[in-house]
Amino acid sequence: MSDDYELDAGTDPATFAASEPELDLDREKNPVYAVGIGPGNLDYLTPRAERAIREADVVVGFETVVEFVEEVTDADLLTCGYRDEDETLAAFADRVADGERGTAVLMGDPNHSGYQFVGKVEAAVAADVRVVPGISSLQVAASRARTPMEDVCFVTLHKSGDITADLARLRTNVGDRHLLVLPRPYDWMPADVAAALLESGASESLDALVLERLTHPDESVTRTTLGALGARTAESTADESPFSDLSVLAVRSD
Repeated sequence: MSDDYELDAGTDPATFAASEPELDLDREKNPVYAVGIGPGNLDYLTPRAERAIREADVVVGFETVVEFVEEVTDADLLTCGYRDEDETLAAFADRVADGERGTAVLMGDPNHSGYQFVGKVEAAVAADVRVVPGISSLQVAASRARTPMEDVCFVTLHKSGDITADLARLRTNVGDRHLLVLPRPYDWMPADVAAALLESGASESLDALVLERLTHPDESVTRTTLGALGARTAESTADESPFSDLSVLAVRSD
């Protein structure tokens, strides 16, 4: 997150994105696609996602996402950060309004942590937006940690706004269900989450895994206990952490 990005400003665009089901499948309407590109390794980019990117005239997304797929398309690439997100989406919307095929790209699967960006795309364009699911690092993490999804409490903290309810879900389920958590750089990283769970009474002996840069050549997994992980909060600062911002925290149940 940018230092200047206001986490608590405005209405959560994810609420807008989730307000109605996606039922109109008329392909003649030239929809905009919101595509999950997977964890950043092209081996995990689905054929349907690749086609939506390849056939686009213009692709929009955060620079750190677009760079993973630039080699699979000849589309014009509009990249943004938090500071120029609105301006870039407005330019993308103008291109779509002129009849060009538009695709927005998001890391992983939009359904797992991307609805805020989906909502911003929907608010910007005068066109139907259709989500193309992708492979998420959460799915890879569940495999590495051997935590079946039906036994998991999943929470994403990687979003703008208030996360009080999300932390409450983790506190309620820790020890009883496996936890899979997408941390928020850099104020709610794995050690911070662990410390919060310990403060609520979670057992220090719970098995905890921090899975970093999954599917990338430098992928790593740190296996420890919740207590040992929580003790590492002293290593974190406002903009640094001992762990990558591309991390998933898994806390196994008793």
